[in-house]
Amino acid sequence: MMETEALEHLVRGIVDNPDDVSVRSRNLRRGRTLEVHVHPDDIGKVIGRNGRTATAIRTVVGALSSEASVRIDFVDEFNRRPRR
Repeated sequence: MMETEALEHLVRGIVDNPDDVSVRSRNLRRGRTLEVHVHPDDIGKVIGRNGRTATAIRTVVGALSSEASVRIDFVDEFNRRPRR
């Protein structure tokens, strides 16, 4: 899936711990969700000030997606809580 690879590439370029980045695709009732797992020290970088970085990532991946909507959740690898 092109979106998954592109998302992982984008996030790896932003964070300080690129080896801790993983993206998992899940098909749920409300559509497909891409879960981005990052090191806890990097969650702030991925979300960005006022969520601007996360919004930009969602925009790029949404433009690449062949589906109507793809949800992206950012997950702190150790706390396992999705950040929306």
